[in-house]
Amino acid sequence: MSANTSRFPWNLLVGFVLSIALTLLAVFVAFNTDFSKSIILGIIGTLAIFQALIQLFMFMHVTEGKEGIINVVNMIYSVFLALVIVFGSIWVLTSGHASMH
Repeated sequence: MSANTSRFPWNLLVGFVLSIALTLLAVFVAFNTDFSKSIILGIIGTLAIFQALIQLFMFMHVTEGKEGIINVVNMIYSVFLALVIVFGSIWVLTSGHASMH
């Protein structure tokens, strides 16, 4: 048994605690502040991006491995697909709504 496998996974614990803290902060901002809805959505979106980055680096180990550039290309492609799905859905829903009136 090597020394690397028997040590406590501090990075997983830190990632978990940070994810819980960001989630609770988003809930607090949503329910206990007097900000406008657009500011609340902006804060929650920013916190969601930070949480996604934390999960990528702490849990999915993006920086580890032999692939290197392949991980980066896959992440860029995944972000592109996510943006196409989100903005394409918004575009279809708003244009469909506009044509009904």
